Amino acid sequence: MDKFEHEYGADQIQVLEGLEAVRKRPGMYIGSVSVRGLHHLVYEIVDNSVDEALAGYCTHIKVTIEPGNIICVEDDGRGIPVGKHAKTGISAAETVYTVLHAGGKFGGDSGYKVSGGLHGVGASVVNALSNWVEVTIQRDGGIYQMKFERGKTTMPLQKIGDSNKTGTKVRFLADDTIFETLEYQYEVLENRFREMAFLTKGLKISIEDLREETPKSAVFHFEGGLTSFVEFLNKNKEKINTTPIYIEKQGEFPLEIAIQYTTTYNENIYSFVNNINTIEGGTHLEGFKRSLTKVFNDYAKAHGILKEKDGNLQGEDIREGITAVISVKVKEPQFEGQTKTKLGNSEITGIVQSTMNEELAAFLEENPTIAKAILEKCISASRAREAARKARELVRRKNALESSTLPGKLADCSEKDAQKCEVYIVEGDSAGGSAKQGRDRRFQAILPLWGKMLNVEKSRADKIYNNDKLQPVILAVGAGIGNDFDINKIRYGKVIIMADADVDGAHIRTLLLTFFFRYMRPLIENGNVYLAQPPLYKLSKRGFKDVYCYSDDEMTQKLNEMGRDGVNIQRYKGLGEMNPEQLWDTTMNPATRILIKVTMDDAIKADEIFTVLMGDDIAPRRQFIENNAKFVKNLDV
Repeated sequence: MDKFEHEYGADQIQVLEGLEAVRKRPGMYIGSVSVRGLHHLVYEIVDNSVDEALAGYCTHIKVTIEPGNIICVEDDGRGIPVGKHAKTGISAAETVYTVLHAGGKFGGDSGYKVSGGLHGVGASVVNALSNWVEVTIQRDGGIYQMKFERGKTTMPLQKIGDSNKTGTKVRFLADDTIFETLEYQYEVLENRFREMAFLTKGLKISIEDLREETPKSAVFHFEGGLTSFVEFLNKNKEKINTTPIYIEKQGEFPLEIAIQYTTTYNENIYSFVNNINTIEGGTHLEGFKRSLTKVFNDYAKAHGILKEKDGNLQGEDIREGITAVISVKVKEPQFEGQTKTKLGNSEITGIVQSTMNEELAAFLEENPTIAKAILEKCISASRAREAARKARELVRRKNALESSTLPGKLADCSEKDAQKCEVYIVEGDSAGGSAKQGRDRRFQAILPLWGKMLNVEKSRADKIYNNDKLQPVILAVGAGIGNDFDINKIRYGKVIIMADADVDGAHIRTLLLTFFFRYMRPLIENGNVYLAQPPLYKLSKRGFKDVYCYSDDEMTQKLNEMGRDGVNIQRYKGLGEMNPEQLWDTTMNPATRILIKVTMDDAIKADEIFTVLMGDDIAPRRQFIENNAKFVKNLDV
């Protein structure tokens, strides 16, 4: 990677404002004090090291989870500047860790060409939200160290030795009085660092978890960059172009794009700016989509694959089955909102579009067999889209003729404010009947389903509109599906899947979640989907109130409390075994029920799981089952 030739010393550390209120309002800086916010601390420190890699000075980042949930991040970059800062009167390194918005990433005369750390709050926020932080710097022939406790300096920067190496090592322990938990999830960190390594070609990131007797570790190092990323995303899918299409452009706005088509029906496009995942897209994604549509249509017309009378293929036709990663480096990115999830720089649209127009058109001309195979899939998608449109219109016309546009089995609620309403999608007519009788009719609606529904992982939209199991769900939610889905039109603030606690119930949940993920993804992203958790056991004993248990461990605990003699244990095999009062008390009463919110912290991992579990390829599914069988509980025999 080319180095950004620019002085990086104490004078390049710019101070915008002092460190205030971080401990009082941590959510403003890291999103939350839950496990998600805890992991954010690690990302902030690692992002600083990645910025050194983007500048061309760092080749290896090592992350260690030490016993006691201590985090250590070590890199071989230039090391934080140790000279005295003119404005603060203390070392530049201490300034970075004690002053909010102090860093080498602001303005044109900064120490970095591009950076993911737009706001420059990472190091100081981690310091403010940690019990202690210890920073060791190798630079300018010396080893320097400084220490902090809850944002306060306990040992100012001092030289502790000599070294001819460079780099920064940060160790910290998150503050247990601020965070709900200090338990890091190894898999979450592993996934994040794999993604970072893909996006920074040639950078090695290693992670090691030393908290258990048998350590876990992984090393990520991808010379292929985005090409390797796309191949990883599609490892369990059948490919149309075996080798991803790779586009790269250096210059003022370095750009990388990798594209691969599979035989699936889903569109998976991931966009990044300075290694930040722009989940809401932005101008770079807009330029990509415009070019993709133009280039494929132009090629199809020029080579007689599409006739003039056929009109143009739509963008959604051309994106069916695509997996693409777009990564652009922007010196002064403009993000919409504090969350940095949508790029706003208008000039990027034209840069991405013109680069794509030239490079993708050249690829198609040089690879006519691949071009034809992709276009055949696009034309097939266009026909299916037209069939889906006709099916959708048929559904709309049918509903217009009926007295109500809602499915006949739906027992709706009386409340009109959607955010106060909830719908239970219930497996089976028997359980549906109990739920209808036991519910609170003011805000709880019940939609019974019967039988196994369509596996949408293997189906196009036209099949979905004609499916008698999914059509009631689409109508009840009321916001459409796919590209037509509008989160503002949902009829219920909570969509709750309530299925039996057995294998069939798990299958129903998986089929519904696959449908929501593929065709109503904003419903999950917005936090509207929940899983009801019915009890597994009822414990009865004379002189005691009936006790419901939701796990084996809870049952053991309650048995010990009640005294095991004379306790009658009922194992619920299905929701239909409960009368309406029991169903209300255990699973539907907001005061006592347990609901699990379905979240989408990692869309890439979710996509992989749905592909493995619900796709056509049997081998990955078998491997998944073999790897995870030991974790299964309550399997019906």
